[in-house]
This record gives sequence, C-alpha cells and structure tokens, in this order.
Amino acid sequence: MVQRFLTCALAITLGATIAGCAKTETTTTSSSSGTAASSAAPASGSKVIGFSVQNREAQFYQQLETGMKAEAEKSGYTVTVVDASRDNSKQQSQIEDFISQKVAAIVITPYDSKAIGSAIAEANKAGIPVFTADIANASSNGEVVAHIASDNIQGGGQAAKLMCAALPNKAGAVAILDEPEVTSVQDRVSGFKAALAKNCPNAKIVADIDGGGERAKASSATDDILQSHKDLKGIFGINDDSALGAAKSIQAAGMAGKVIVVGYDATPEGQAAIKAGTMYGDAIQHPDQIGVKTVAAIRDYFAGKKPPAKIAVEVGTFTKADAK
Repeated sequence: MVQRFLTCALAITLGATIAGCAKTETTTTSSSSGTAASSAAPASGSKVIGFSVQNREAQFYQQLETGMKAEAEKSGYTVTVVDASRDNSKQQSQIEDFISQKVAAIVITPYDSKAIGSAIAEANKAGIPVFTADIANASSNGEVVAHIASDNIQGGGQAAKLMCAALPNKAGAVAILDEPEVTSVQDRVSGFKAALAKNCPNAKIVADIDGGGERAKASSATDDILQSHKDLKGIFGINDDSALGAAKSIQAAGMAGKVIVVGYDATPEGQAAIKAGTMYGDAIQHPDQIGVKTVAAIRDYFAGKKPPAKIAVEVGTFTKADAK
C-alpha cells in the first residue's frame, strides 16, 4: 500500500502553515509504472505525503493506507500511494519520483530493508523528511525521522502464548514459517522464540524455514516440514498468508486437528479460518493505527516537535472466541 504534501508558501511560518492549509479531499493516484501521477495535483496550499508501499495487495497495507488517509484529511494533507509490488528497484524509483515532485514528506514500507538506505539518503539530501511504517530501514545509509510499527517482539510473544495454550500438555515439536530478511519479522520471530521457551519449555522448535511471507511458498515449505517431522504439533506463520498456506497443506495431508496453526495479522481471511477451526489463532495487529500514528508523527514534525524515533503500536490476540 503515496503521494506526499506540497509545502505551503515558504514565507508562512510552520505553525501558520498547518493552520492555514486548505483542507482538501484525500486522493490516491498511481500510474501503470507505479510512479505517482502528476495529473492529480492537489489544491494549492495542501501538503502531499508520498507513500511507497511494498505490496498494496496485502490487506494489512490496505488498512494501513486507510488509517493514513483518514488522519491526513484532518490536517488537509493529501496522501499519494504507489505500489512497489515487492520490487526494490521499483521502490527506489518511486522515491526518486517523490523527490522530483518535491513532496513534503515520504513514507516507506521497505521491501528490502537494507537496500532502501540509498534512496532514503537521496531524500535526506533533498531536505525531505522520511518516515518508515511497519518495516524499518536496516541500512547504515539514510536517516529516518521516525519508525512507526507494531511492537513485533511483544506480538511474537502473543503468538507464542497462543501456541502454548493450544499445544497438548504445552509440549511438542513446533515449526516456524519465517521471512528472515524483513526486520519486523525478525522481531516477531525473536519474541515468539523467547516466549515459547518461557511459557512452554517442553515445546521445541524443530524447523525455522523461509516461507517468503507468501501462501504458495509457505504451503510448499509446510509440505517439506510435514515430511521431515512426522511428530509435528504446531506451526507459527509470521503472517496470515504463511499461516493459511500451512493450514492448506495440513488439511491436504489429512492432519487437520493434529497440527496447530497460529498466524499473525488477523486479516479478514485469517479470522474466517480461525472461526472455521483451520487455524487456532492470530496475533492481531492494528495497521490502521500505524497509519494514524504515522501521519500524527509527520504533523508533529512540521509543527516543530521532534517525534520519538520509534513509535510502537501494541499487538493483541484473536481466537475463535473473538470471531463473530
């Protein structure tokens, strides 16, 4: 799941700028190449936030985008969203486009946390503040004003507590469907492992495999895990696509009800699977709140307030008892 904001007249002070910018309708534009379309220029006096999202098809990022837009409208900001489609080169090009358009700020959910640093550094040179949402910049290059994300270590711990609650006698072989190059996933896996060891020490992690965060790849990885570990009792998928892919393979192997699946995100499809019993539960994020807090940090920045370098959004749990 972004177009940023045009600055108000430079002669106006920052405080007056925010108060005096005309409130405009939030618009979303993207061209076939994934760059911001210049034909939908906002009204004079508004600020444009350029938002490059790593995968706009993901429900999580759609909800994050919705939260951003709702909060941006309160300040008369326009959010322009462009989809990197899980392509680092495309994302870097989108940031270059935002720089050329002289947007007021840039928000990124990086596809490649390390490679994105060079593009962030270019925005820094142009004097455009950069914010990251959900996934952090892991490069030594580039400076980010604030990173806004779920508390993924805490969220991984929530997933582990669900797993411990569901495992028979809080014991057994557990596998992780990982996506190790993503910083947010690194945190949630770290939190999961620590909480699993603390809350059910007789549960043992027997496999930690890259499922790519994608359903098909996660399903294939689950097939391999089931072949290698006949005594498997549980799988933690680092997002709902991973968990849903695992659930599909478990059902195909005739092991439904024998292998517990815990996911992360609680997307509508994940919630439906939990209600149906094919997944046990999810750590539930609040992507709309990540979007809201991202715009709030941007607003503070332009008001001359320094936002915290890291802004965390708490993660909860979702089980069948929560399903409507």
